[in-house]
Amino acid sequence: MRAVVIGAVESTRVALAALARAPGWRVDAVVTLPTALAARHSDFVDLADDAVACGAELIATADGNAPEAVSRLAAIKPDLAFVIGWSQICRPALVAALGGALVGYHPAALPRLRGRGVIPWTILLGDPITAGSLFWIDDGVDTGPIIAQRYFHVAPDETATTLYDQHMRALSAMLDDALPQLLARTAPRMIQDERHATWGARRTPADGIIDWRAPAQAVERLVRAVTRPYPGASAIGRSGTLVIWQAHAWPDVVRIAACPGQVIAVDASGFSVKCGDGGGIRVTNWDGEAPRLHERLETRS
Repeated sequence: MRAVVIGAVESTRVALAALARAPGWRVDAVVTLPTALAARHSDFVDLADDAVACGAELIATADGNAPEAVSRLAAIKPDLAFVIGWSQICRPALVAALGGALVGYHPAALPRLRGRGVIPWTILLGDPITAGSLFWIDDGVDTGPIIAQRYFHVAPDETATTLYDQHMRALSAMLDDALPQLLARTAPRMIQDERHATWGARRTPADGIIDWRAPAQAVERLVRAVTRPYPGASAIGRSGTLVIWQAHAWPDVVRIAACPGQVIAVDASGFSVKCGDGGGIRVTNWDGEAPRLHERLETRS
């Protein structure tokens, strides 16, 4: 069966690898972003070598719905398209060019958390269990029938990095199971239950700015939710922006009187900051100049 893969991140690469090892499948084209637009995705992956390894044509475009891209895909006439790791909605002309059969992946237990920023939102909401969902793309956003779901636990100390990795493993395993069904045209179409639908709003780097007036647990959770491959949590110090990648609760703070955002300990391994509830966090991985003892990191309103 002839496939087209559309995407620009690690999950796209996972899909290409699964198709490459699946009997009966051939990838004719990979549609992705030009490397000049890599900044559109914090987890962007250059798929040029992957396309070559699959023997596929590489179509680099800023807009998958552009007439040139649609025309090229219409000429290929794929049997199935995998739109995985692509933030653009597929418009009717593109869907028609792809033959109307499109498969997507969503890093949540659809119909829960349709939309954007799903991995950070999963951590911020404190979900103890999540899932990866392989589904048929329809006219809505993440609303199509489910092909497969794989559930797994979200640890209390889960980070965006570790949750992202879990999703890559889930996607790989589901594709290994689903590709033979898709080849035989026997893949399920389980309708989503709209009673359970929730949505995640788009997140930007500004949503990672730390409000030190918040409780320590909330600050620590934000750090975990937006760490790599996302832009990280940020604060403003005397020498500019600090990007905080890793932090944990710091119990010794109870003996130190300080204002929210004030640095209350500094040593070779990191620094500690007082939070709004009287608790504190210990920062152990960051970019930027380390703050000084008693410096006040800016609380953004």
